[in-house]
Formats: sequence, structure tokens, C-alpha cells
Amino acid sequence: MFDSLLRRLTAPAPDRLPDPDADLALAALLVRVARADGHYDESEIARIDRVLANRRGLGPEAAQQLRREAEAFEAQAPDTVRFTRALKEAVPVEDRFALMQALWTVALADGERDADEDQVLRLVANLLGLTDQESAIARQHAERG
Repeated sequence: MFDSLLRRLTAPAPDRLPDPDADLALAALLVRVARADGHYDESEIARIDRVLANRRGLGPEAAQQLRREAEAFEAQAPDTVRFTRALKEAVPVEDRFALMQALWTVALADGERDADEDQVLRLVANLLGLTDQESAIARQHAERG
């Protein structure tokens, strides 16, 4: 089911992802961040569903379906570096801060800040071309809700 997308992500120079693949890649990155601390709980799942619904204009059931597909895809997806680089190509520069903020809202959904999640988010911010300061500002926005 994910073979075509996996091939593109693992290519030496990943192609720009078509919108449906970019949606799945975004959802899978949200799942990856949520799972980074080894705890994937209902608050994180609900937050992922809300982020997908809000960012992609999906209804609740469509957002849940995309998240379920992303959970399966994330388990098969390549390392975070290739994965995020491919997503970077699909997300315009002006939307990357909002993406980082969404990632932080998922990481903070369980009420705890975890070192493993922080590490993944530092890597992702760098790969998206965001500075540590921009990531910190995105985190502060996420903390304020």
C-alpha cells in the first residue's frame, strides 16, 4: 500500500511529494513525534486528529482515517532525516513554522516535555530549515495553545 511513497522517500534525492502523499507524510511525522518518548496515548492521538482536521480541512472521521494510515506508514517509513527532507520539499517555506508549531502541540499533548521528543523535534526543525530560536518560538506558541 505504501510501496510507491516508500520508494520515493528512500531514493537518493527524493522527488517532491504529491499532495496526498504529503498529507500522509505530515500525519506520519506527527505520529513519529508522538511515539518518540515510547508513550503514544489518547491525548496525543486526539491532538493529531485535530491538527490534521484543522490543517487539511478534514472532518473528524477523515482525520482519524488519515492518522490510522499514518500510524501504519510511520512504522515502515525510512529514517527521520529522509522522511523530513521529502516533507520539506512539499511544504512551502512560509508554512514550515506552522508545521513546527503543530509538531510541538503533539509533543506537548500529554502534558510532559520529553528529551526524546525534544531530540526528534530539534532534528526536524533543522531539516525543515528552521533555527533553534524559531523552533523555541513555535514551542511557546504551542504551549499557549
